[in-house]
Amino acid sequence: MSASTSNVRPEPDRVLVDIVDYVLGFEVDSALALETARHCLIDTLGCGLEALSYPACTKLLGPIVPGTIVPHGAKVPGTPFQLDPVQAAFNIGAMIRWLDFNDTWLAAEWGHPSDNLGGILATADWLSRVAVASGKKPLPMQDVLIAMVKAHEIQGVIALENSFNRVGLDHVLLVKVASTAVVGWLLGLSRDELINAVSLAFVDGHSLRTYRHAPNTGSRKSWAAGDATSRAVRLALIAKTGEMGYPSVLTAPTWGFYDVLFKSRPFSFQRPYGSYVMENVLFKISFPAEFHAQTAAEAAMTLHGILKGKGKTAENIAKITIRTHEAAIRIIDKKGPLNNPADRDHCIQYMIAVPLLFGRLTAADYEEAVAADPRIDALRAKMQCVEDAQFTKDYHDPDKRSIANALTVELDDGTTLDEVVVEYPIGHRRRRAEGVPLLVEKFRTNLARRFPAKKQQAILDVSIDQTRLEAMPVNEYVDLYVI
Repeated sequence: MSASTSNVRPEPDRVLVDIVDYVLGFEVDSALALETARHCLIDTLGCGLEALSYPACTKLLGPIVPGTIVPHGAKVPGTPFQLDPVQAAFNIGAMIRWLDFNDTWLAAEWGHPSDNLGGILATADWLSRVAVASGKKPLPMQDVLIAMVKAHEIQGVIALENSFNRVGLDHVLLVKVASTAVVGWLLGLSRDELINAVSLAFVDGHSLRTYRHAPNTGSRKSWAAGDATSRAVRLALIAKTGEMGYPSVLTAPTWGFYDVLFKSRPFSFQRPYGSYVMENVLFKISFPAEFHAQTAAEAAMTLHGILKGKGKTAENIAKITIRTHEAAIRIIDKKGPLNNPADRDHCIQYMIAVPLLFGRLTAADYEEAVAADPRIDALRAKMQCVEDAQFTKDYHDPDKRSIANALTVELDDGTTLDEVVVEYPIGHRRRRAEGVPLLVEKFRTNLARRFPAKKQQAILDVSIDQTRLEAMPVNEYVDLYVI
């Protein structure tokens, strides 16, 4: 006979408690973290504005029931939509992730911590509009920045030592958990309610990585984070009603997360929660491309100039060796046909071929009009990826966090060009001074896609002023983006 299972309700798992105590108790006093959060805010919203140029994205936006307008609802930047906070979170989350151009975090698990902005901004805007309608004070944008710092930290610190991709789970699981925690804080949940909410996020159904990998790579990877952050808002609202949680959701034998989904391994942690992740987050500034290929694309751009200077073109290339790190090989080393834009922006060979051929890599270069050029696949076929053990080691080193790629080009006349090595992309913390002006320029470009000059300037003026932005009511800031 088997022993009876104890029905004594346990204390909450330590992982849940640590997340909640951090969200409720940690004071974000790092000026660097808050300044970086501001840069992250404008970059992320800019990425969303650019995505609105793509019908594949916009067809998913708006209310679930066409024509619905929610009184005092959250507004979706760059659109006329005013929605409930759950659907608004999906809209904003899908926009900002669509073109794979927002920030990135690379560790044992990968991801894009600014994906959490969908739930954060939608909830803060909705709460602010309801407050104003009731004669109360709206939330300041400082609360949005603080929530961003904390969501980045939760997602990023868990990702440092715990690989969800190795068990087939998508990194948006961490978006759901982080967004639930900080949205619950914005909603004013008590400590017990917030523990319940985070437990609900872990017990929830989780996305498989199927849509990120051959042969199934597809556009769900562009709205999966919107789905996750919107689900977080829903779960936090459920917890706010007093709905119960599940204290041993991670550690329960047989039925807990660890045993069911994580090969019975508990999470491990490299560091306590603070503001490390926001301070070290990676911005995608130059290329809308999967981050493991950012330095490869940068190296390809350099080689395009070298070839031009020698009177050569990419069609004179006989062979390309890509010296790279293990994660890049596992995720984006692809042979054979590429079926859609989502497939192409996760192929390192494609992201090298386009800059070599055209001297650029833009979101439009993943569309059929460019992909149909037979020279791209011909060049891809000449490429080989090889792992460099030191690159892999430096990728995981917390003091370096490099994302190195090196390209060696052999020409059809038998000559070999000097290898071009790029260890740190321009969006890396080590290149912040070089990168921030370009990030602001990227934001200017994206504002110009949607707004007339006067409105562009109004948004820019407040967005580059830390003190003014932090003090501005959330609803007033979002109103600047209304079409």
